[in-house]
Amino acid sequence: MLHAFIMAGGGGTRFWPRSRQSKPKQFLKLVGDATLLQQALERLEALATPARTWVITGASYAAETARQLPSLSPERIVGEPCGRDTAACIGLGAALCARNDSDAIMAVTPADQVIEPAQEFRRAVQVAEQMVNEHPQALVTFGIKPAFAATGYGYLERGVELAQRQGVPVYRVGAFREKPHVELAETYVASGKHYWNSGIFVWRAATILGLLRVHQPKLAAALERIAATWDTPSQDDVLTKEYAALDKISIDYAVMEKAPEVLMVQAPFLWDDVGSWLALERRQPQDAHDNTVLANHLGIDTHHCVIVGDDAKLIATLGVSDLIIIQDGDAILVAHREEEGNIKKIVEQLKATKRENYL
Repeated sequence: MLHAFIMAGGGGTRFWPRSRQSKPKQFLKLVGDATLLQQALERLEALATPARTWVITGASYAAETARQLPSLSPERIVGEPCGRDTAACIGLGAALCARNDSDAIMAVTPADQVIEPAQEFRRAVQVAEQMVNEHPQALVTFGIKPAFAATGYGYLERGVELAQRQGVPVYRVGAFREKPHVELAETYVASGKHYWNSGIFVWRAATILGLLRVHQPKLAAALERIAATWDTPSQDDVLTKEYAALDKISIDYAVMEKAPEVLMVQAPFLWDDVGSWLALERRQPQDAHDNTVLANHLGIDTHHCVIVGDDAKLIATLGVSDLIIIQDGDAILVAHREEEGNIKKIVEQLKATKRENYL
């Protein structure tokens, strides 16, 4: 039976100052009328009932998650006491799921992606579920045909075609490729056989737990100790103690790059991880001067800027270009667009200078 897992623990530092510690990216309405987290749940609702849907988030975000997702019971919202990357997050979800359903299949997706149309996403997940039923030891991921030479994504190199299901091709993964420099990214795009690694997965809970036992035995043993005390009076104490001692490692490094059978569904949907402010240019229309404006804005001789702000405050610009200008509450960001990948450095400096009130 299919269980849906949403990973919602990220901090979204590249979306500062709108993304703050109290309300990171997944809780924001960056695209459309619903938050990214709400959109993630809406995509999954036709695939798994609320009783088979889990959200794993930071402990400090559990209350906001529950507020935004009232259809989920509090028992389906798991708060990590600290961030330990995706291997721990997914492994915990698998261990909890396997307690009550030894044959469970997991569909795992991040909370902070834009995927359209939803019905194509569901079709792809159904294809992946079918492949897992046919290949019970397989790990299935989703490859996105690259729209440009992105340097911020990992890539999957397509291997031989294994099957076609519902008109969707499925391949073996030939290799995982790290985030490339721009020249290598351009080579990947030109090759036609490299895909963006979406970070979306489908597999049997028992399979991923078995691979964690082989390749990350310390992590797997700790997760099993946590699961053994779940729904008991010692649950929170054991979770806090064991989780803090876990290594930080991604599921790709921990398991997938070592697994004997990794399959890739060629995604039939449009995908965007909305990783930074410049992503809004892909999701919103531009004005006559190539500006992306989500603000009360007056611009003169202003070109190729991203401008976001509160409706109650005016942002006026004169004789500027290639800037990211973000106003949110008590903070304003002005950055050159070529520095958008370094916005997280501002967050780091605010921490270092003890200006936590702006985080």
